Formats: sequence, structure tokens, C-alpha cells
Amino acid sequence: MSWIVPTIAFLEILLLLYVATIDVATRLISNEICLALALLGIAGQLTSPMHVAESLIVAAILFLLLFAIYARGWIGGGDVKLLTALAVGLPLSGVIQLLSTTAMAGGVLALMHLMMRLLPYPSLAPAGSSLVRRVYAVERWRHLRHAPLPYGVAIACGGIWTILSKGF
Repeated sequence: MSWIVPTIAFLEILLLLYVATIDVATRLISNEICLALALLGIAGQLTSPMHVAESLIVAAILFLLLFAIYARGWIGGGDVKLLTALAVGLPLSGVIQLLSTTAMAGGVLALMHLMMRLLPYPSLAPAGSSLVRRVYAVERWRHLRHAPLPYGVAIACGGIWTILSKGF
């Protein structure tokens, strides 16, 4: 039974890496991925029903706060779902760590996008170009058109950091 928690953590990290990749590519966060993360969070706490109840209450409060921010247009709906899904498997201290780490990663992400203003506008990446060049070309194009930040990347970084620091 000691292999269950590390396996759940590994699956959560894989899902978060997938979410970050898809958010960069499409700026969409799948409901199914959020549901899977929430279920994995619950499964990781099944040994203690009190912890499950605490984390569900904390996640519900977080959802209400994030929904108010979403209603003002300051955050995307997928970001609300992803943060809430990650909170389901965490105690209050873990949620605070998740939000703090996500905010720091979001600051780095925002600085990277601000720095993109200084970089030259790339020509279209021809077929066979490296992945980095293609991502840069698309992100620079999106930046010039004031597209939103892929904040799912920052949330994934915060989630991975929190999962790894929980200790198994």
C-alpha cells in the first residue's frame, strides 16, 4: 500500500505537464483533466476521511473566491477549474503553498511575455523548424495580438512544486 501515494503523485504530475503543454498550444484546460486531478487528490487522502472533508471545504471556498475573480474577467474559467481541482487533494497549508508558488510562477511567466516585446518579430516557422522556434513564433504572434497568458503553465508549476514538497 505504500506505493499508492507516490503513484498518485506521479500521475498528477504527468497530468499537470500535459495541461501546461495543451494550455500553451490552445489556451484551453479540459474539464476531464480537472476532474481526473480532483479524483486523484481524493484518492490520495482516502486513508483519512477528515482530511478529505477539510480539503473539500477548502476547495469549495477557493472556488467561490476564484469564481468572483473570474466574473470580473481577471482569470480564465479553466484556471479556476484547475486550481480548484488541485485544491481538492490538499490541506489548507498545501493550498496556500499552491497559490503562493503559482503566483511566483505567474510572475515569471508575465516577465517572459513582457520580455517578448523586446525580441524581433519572427518570420513564420517553416516546416521542419525546431519546436522551440515554432512555439516562439506562435507565442510572439499571440503576444502582438494581446492574447491572454497561458496561466495554466504557472498553475501546473505551482501544482508540481506543491506535490513534490508534500513528501511521500
